Amino acid sequence: MSSYNVPHSDVGSHIPSELFGYEVISTLGKGAGSVIYVVADPVGRQLRALKHVQRIDDKDIRFVEQLEAEFEVSRQFRHSGLRRTLDLKINRTLLRKVTDAALVMELFDGAALDVNPPKTLPSMMNVFIQTARALQALHEMGYVHCDLKPNNILISTGGEVKVIDFGQTCRIGTVKERIQGTPDYISPEQVKCEPVTPRTDVFNLGATMYWGLTGRKIPTLFTIKRTENSFLVDSAIASPQELNPSVPEPLSNLIMDCCRTRIDKRPADMDEVARRLEVMLYAMTHHASSAQAANFAAYVA
Repeated sequence: MSSYNVPHSDVGSHIPSELFGYEVISTLGKGAGSVIYVVADPVGRQLRALKHVQRIDDKDIRFVEQLEAEFEVSRQFRHSGLRRTLDLKINRTLLRKVTDAALVMELFDGAALDVNPPKTLPSMMNVFIQTARALQALHEMGYVHCDLKPNNILISTGGEVKVIDFGQTCRIGTVKERIQGTPDYISPEQVKCEPVTPRTDVFNLGATMYWGLTGRKIPTLFTIKRTENSFLVDSAIASPQELNPSVPEPLSNLIMDCCRTRIDKRPADMDEVARRLEVMLYAMTHHASSAQAANFAAYVA
């Protein structure tokens, strides 16, 4: 899913004036099979985000099904770090065939991590901590996100984080019938269509942190070559500190722990990831030299 909190962007040549009774204000962006708009609620006039899917052919029904799945999960959210869905709208023909559908969501004023990444190491780590805490709340509800990546993490100008896009979210322990996920962030068990668990999201977050601190994507089982004999050698993957010396060794080690091929070698849950990050951030902000912060700032500039 692309970043869609970019106000007044023009994506596509045609912007409808109204959808499902909501006045369309502007286009925010595009996702897989969808277009996202800023809309005005017809009752209270509050601004919302609306994800619109059109069924052009029979294959597009999967995008409608993803909207339905996302609605069932995200309407339950109460954690501030998880984007909540407010309503699901579906248009059907007289024969009950779906023509288009829309997900009405809270509007969050922020940009995706890959669009506007934090410029300091402490602020980047704070984004990771907030993301881990939001995912921990999701896991406590019994769900796994399954597609955590930089453009599914929105950051406001004040540094608040919102995790978005729950179209692939499913119950802990689910075995999916086909590979789902983003190739550069996908876990080995997702590629093998094995049960997904909170540690699946730990891998996805680890791959996201790897990219955030190095600007490079970690090799995954999907990207190296998908064959029955494909395997990853963890020790052969360059660590974040090797690629960016301004990354502290404990942080580099945590990221590599998150990205272990063997699921039982990763941190047990997001609470452990968040706590380790919080300890490092505290030590960094209270004891780290200004040189370290300057080195990171120069690296990401």
